[in-house]
Amino acid sequence: MVTFVERKPHGEPDCRHIWAVSDGRAGNARQAEALARTLDAAAEPLHLTPRAPWRWAAPRRLPGDRAAFGDDYATRLRTPPALAIGCGRQAALATRLAGARGARTVQILDPRIDPRHWDLVVVPAHDALRGDNVLVVRGSLHPVDDDWLATARAAHPAFAALPGPRIAVLLGGDSRHGRFDVLAFEALADRLDALLAGEGGSLLLAGSRRTAAPVRAALRARYAGHAAVAWADDIDGANPYPGLLGWADRIVCSADSVNMLSEAAATRAPVFVFEPGRIDGGPRRFVDGLLADGRIQVLGDALPAFPVTPLRETARIAAEVRARLR
Repeated sequence: MVTFVERKPHGEPDCRHIWAVSDGRAGNARQAEALARTLDAAAEPLHLTPRAPWRWAAPRRLPGDRAAFGDDYATRLRTPPALAIGCGRQAALATRLAGARGARTVQILDPRIDPRHWDLVVVPAHDALRGDNVLVVRGSLHPVDDDWLATARAAHPAFAALPGPRIAVLLGGDSRHGRFDVLAFEALADRLDALLAGEGGSLLLAGSRRTAAPVRAALRARYAGHAAVAWADDIDGANPYPGLLGWADRIVCSADSVNMLSEAAATRAPVFVFEPGRIDGGPRRFVDGLLADGRIQVLGDALPAFPVTPLRETARIAAEVRARLR
């Protein structure tokens, strides 16, 4: 993941360069890299793992924290980038260190300490943090736009021949705000099978990294060989998720993942959410907002077409970053 660039004198920001910093977890990496690459297609992703004791204290600084991410990152800090964009608590320490060396800094998600430690902080609207340097985004940042969807379709041409409507089904997992277990999956699958029997079409189902092993097993047992796509994990081959978004005529999502729902809502397909009453907290507020706007509907006994305005926040936030940081 690390590519060294030509160095400038000690401590002088590299005005050509942007870092997208995360702990490598999919949700964090995707947000940081989407914003960074919207600002500069050549932005460099950095996946960092802090050492103890800094990983426990992050994003608070402790003595000697220049070594928190190892020798390589310490060396890179000698010539910081023009801009360091981080997502997640561990990355928040890395962006603070880059800021101390002269980089401008943007931190995605509430760092749980005063946002003044960064030039800008980006938080979802369903979080409470606000401030003069806080930018508010609906949902999460991601790369999904018309170009991304066209690329996804080109990479999965076989999906074009599937009988319509192509129903993409995106499965999440348990979180502190709700559960998506085997019983929930079976209830959703019963609903999907009834819809398919009544309306025809093709089911394209995909789990995610948070989908629990028993749900993955249930997905395979029920749909392997009986759906157009039934992807549980890497055992089933390459993840078809981009193709599902690209070719979907309808999208059905479990309610638990803000990231997944944000990306589904960025397409031009009607989106249906399964039993939003299963979740609470911030994710529920996000879902309720999409329902109120009419961008999504609760999954019922049919999948009607309805007018869609894609929810795409990444370009707007990138424009605001450019304007604020010149």
